Amino acid sequence: MPMTKFSLVLPTMNEVEGLKATLPLIDRSLFHEIILVDGGSTDGTLEFARQQNLHIVMQPGKCLFDAQEEAYRVFTGDVYVEFTPDGNSLPDRLGPLIEKMKEGHDMVIVSRYLAGAKSEDDDFLTALGNWLFTAAVRLLFRTRITDSLVAYRAFTREAIERMRLMTQTQECWLKRKFIYLNSWELGSSARAGRVRLRVAEIPGDEPKRIGGVRKLSIIKNGLGGLIQLLLDFFTFWPGKRVGRPRRAAGSPASAANGDRRRS
Repeated sequence: MPMTKFSLVLPTMNEVEGLKATLPLIDRSLFHEIILVDGGSTDGTLEFARQQNLHIVMQPGKCLFDAQEEAYRVFTGDVYVEFTPDGNSLPDRLGPLIEKMKEGHDMVIVSRYLAGAKSEDDDFLTALGNWLFTAAVRLLFRTRITDSLVAYRAFTREAIERMRLMTQTQECWLKRKFIYLNSWELGSSARAGRVRLRVAEIPGDEPKRIGGVRKLSIIKNGLGGLIQLLLDFFTFWPGKRVGRPRRAAGSPASAANGDRRRS
């Protein structure tokens, strides 16, 4: 079935400066809808988003995966495109990303490390971490990707469901208790290989972020990512039954949300 409806997802938490700089550069005609999922901004992000007539959704927790799960529940397109409006993602890569998806891929990554691209936001530790995680994903899950941690990527709805990204927190006690084990970026990079998705990459520079502060904890996110990879290597198999998706915020059965900040 042809991909005709692309949903752009903008996860935010105090990103008004970056949003003001990047949103005017986004070609809105490319998208069926633009969804801003907010984790509780207090810097004017929401006020600016309302002025721009964006579809605003409030997520139940403050983690990036909370935003992704909430966006998954409400998006109505064929393809989910995640774009971080903090300056790290270049708007001019959205067109090529969509064109690559239209070639029939299940997931496309805008890689910072593909030939012709670079990251200006990396320091020594984050560059080393990216390299180590990508090497581990390539070794354990037999993929050929070059960037396992970048959030700038697109998925078909079916790919999200096949990788079971929206039910990661329900897969085991560890994932319910430790919020750092549920990264969509790392999870999709690994699981795509196991379920044999059609994955492609395009090069895309990563400029320095605009305003705000980095929310990533190198130690906590790093240890969480390592355990997540090991869990997926030993326990994630296509067809294995898992728990139900988390209910919306306010439901008695909602899973507890932690306070992991976005990267």
